[in-house]
Amino acid sequence: MHYRRALIPGSTYFFTVALADRKSALLIDQADRLREAIRVVKLRHPFEIVAMVVLPDHLHAVWRLPPGDADYPTRWSLIKAGFSRSIQSKG
Repeated sequence: MHYRRALIPGSTYFFTVALADRKSALLIDQADRLREAIRVVKLRHPFEIVAMVVLPDHLHAVWRLPPGDADYPTRWSLIKAGFSRSIQSKG
């Protein structure tokens, strides 16, 4: 599937990100790990979270990127990878 995405530096973006397993409650069960994955990414790739709602199987977020920066795909990729690795390594 090909998505048409606006990449406008310094813009504010709305996202919905869902788990593959829509019956899972992983996002709220592991909210601390999600929070940590986001924190780590924000250190290297700053952005402002204007608003965020985390539900059991998906989340909604509004981000504002810094001036001159439109690279939200990298941020989401790193957040997803960091969160997934932290879940796999638990226990």
